[in-house]
Amino acid sequence: MNLAMNLNTNLSANLPLNVTFEVTPNPATMKFIFSNQISDQTADFPNNESTDRSPLAAKIFGFPWVSAVFLGENFVTITKQDWVEWSVLAKPLSGLLAEHVTSGQPVLLNLVAANNESENDSPIVKQIKRLLESEIKPVVALDGGDIAFVNYENNILSLKMMGSCSGCPSSQATLKDGIEVRMKQAIPEILEVIAV
Repeated sequence: MNLAMNLNTNLSANLPLNVTFEVTPNPATMKFIFSNQISDQTADFPNNESTDRSPLAAKIFGFPWVSAVFLGENFVTITKQDWVEWSVLAKPLSGLLAEHVTSGQPVLLNLVAANNESENDSPIVKQIKRLLESEIKPVVALDGGDIAFVNYENNILSLKMMGSCSGCPSSQATLKDGIEVRMKQAIPEILEVIAV
């Protein structure tokens, strides 16, 4: 079954907002894509308790079948429980997302980006963060995911997999065959890349 569809609503009288949805490599996660930017930052909400800075994520977690929410700049990925099917959820959920954004309610409140460089970062950490931002994050965002820098210690790079990447059956392959290979190629000091 093809689950991609458009939902047209009005952001203003002359500016339509399209919300489409598509499957991701993680069968429990669906990616909802907005025709307009909804946020200038990304945020991961692994549970209801983490949604204090996102009225939209809090609204989504109002449904008992939700297990995780990830907000991107122009998309939202939602991970569901196994007992409900996307064929039932996707279309009404598109409407809820469009309604929230077009009503002018906030998506994120005062969120600080996790991968920003700090003056205390070592040259290698700065290089890692730049590579994440310029090459890796845009690729994983295509599937509704994100990657955040956690730590670099003893030549081991720790990353947090978010959105559709979190819990995805192919996330280990993405991490080892994609991200780790690219990081080692750019920064030979890196011995291993792990997900935490």
